[in-house]
Amino acid sequence: MSEKKRKSKEEWRRELDADVYHITREGGTEAPFSGEYDSYVGDGVFRCVCCGEVLFRGENKFQSGAGWPSFWKPAHDYSVKTDEDEDSLRFRVEVLCRSCGAHLGHVFEDGPQPTGLRYCINSLSIVLDERGKNPKEDR
Repeated sequence: MSEKKRKSKEEWRRELDADVYHITREGGTEAPFSGEYDSYVGDGVFRCVCCGEVLFRGENKFQSGAGWPSFWKPAHDYSVKTDEDEDSLRFRVEVLCRSCGAHLGHVFEDGPQPTGLRYCINSLSIVLDERGKNPKEDR
């Protein structure tokens, strides 16, 4: 795991386009079925768009039908962290990049086994690295 990456709001705003900034730094959500990774099926690793940390693996992605890329577990136990999200009318569990704190999406308890979890992730918060097929390459 790499060290925590801290930047000011101004630095993030300069480095990220407006939509990515809104999703990752302000907790926004992209429209369902609009993201490029929703229907992706394949190998590789998904990295945080902000800091490059490995978050999820293609082999753990599944088609949930919810409109966002869905994973049944993170790449590593230390890849993401969760926090209570009470900003909406319902209680949800927010998923954040452990390295830089980027908002990724939410996790729900209606996923497949063996975890029963569905990490519902915004496509704009991740980037696919198809070379990351070898687990040793993503450390």
